[in-house]
Amino acid sequence: MRVADSPSNREHFGSASAGKRGISGYPLVRIAVLMVLRSHLLADVSFGPYRDSEMKHAEQIIDRVPDDSLLIVDRGFLSAAFLLGIQRAGSNRYWLTRAKSNTKYRIVETLGPGDALIEMDVSSAARAKDPSLPLVMRARAISYQRPGCKPQTLLTSLLDPRKFPAAEIKLLYHERWELELGYGELKTDMLAREECIRSKSPQMVRQELWGIFLAYNMVRLEMDRVARQLGIWPTKISFVAALHLIRDEWMWSAGARPGAIPRHLHNLRANIKRLVLPPRRRERVYPRAVKLKMSNFPRKRPVGASK
Repeated sequence: MRVADSPSNREHFGSASAGKRGISGYPLVRIAVLMVLRSHLLADVSFGPYRDSEMKHAEQIIDRVPDDSLLIVDRGFLSAAFLLGIQRAGSNRYWLTRAKSNTKYRIVETLGPGDALIEMDVSSAARAKDPSLPLVMRARAISYQRPGCKPQTLLTSLLDPRKFPAAEIKLLYHERWELELGYGELKTDMLAREECIRSKSPQMVRQELWGIFLAYNMVRLEMDRVARQLGIWPTKISFVAALHLIRDEWMWSAGARPGAIPRHLHNLRANIKRLVLPPRRRERVYPRAVKLKMSNFPRKRPVGASK
């Protein structure tokens, strides 16, 4: 996330390199979140300077992964130490990710068409950092291809093909996109596409970010309560419309008598119930592509900044 371009923010959070064109226009904060995909609630957040990797922040919140759950991550987190750490940190914790193009593994047993138990060697570098890691990591590989897309292979710790059918795992992985939709709600809808947040010191940036995350969760928690009453997933309710309703009600409540708030809260929840969205059109396929090209204008950067 971009933060205000002040000297203290530049020094603390750092910038992204733009190659020959210098550095990013704003200082950047690296953020990793643990999100409940079917409600978009944030279970935990870790953030800090841009130079810190996503993996470092993910390791800070790994303990918050609940037992009896499936953690879906992108292929950037394909690390034996990280994935095995998920399993070790609790009970019945499973993971699901996508293989990289250069991922190497050996098939141990074929479970069905495009479905196999596999073994992957754990690198010596990883075992040097953590001697408790095994020489070999066992997982399950599920290969498939969606219409209009390249063939993909999923890797998971859900090893039992009867308890966890391959067809269901394929559908589950694509729910990971709910994370991106949640980011859009937070950065685009709630923050109205602001170029950067306003705080000009690292301490105030931290305070403002926690305020943003808490406000987002308050909206999502209210949507979750209404969805439970309706017997639907919270993602079936319009976030933008619910955000506007809750924001207007919050402004009204600031000057209202306390005795009137319960009645207005009841009316608010009744109004949110009317915001159920139509079914998603699953048949639509839109591969990633660039809509707009980069600007030809010079990039504005801090005076004297070269990297």
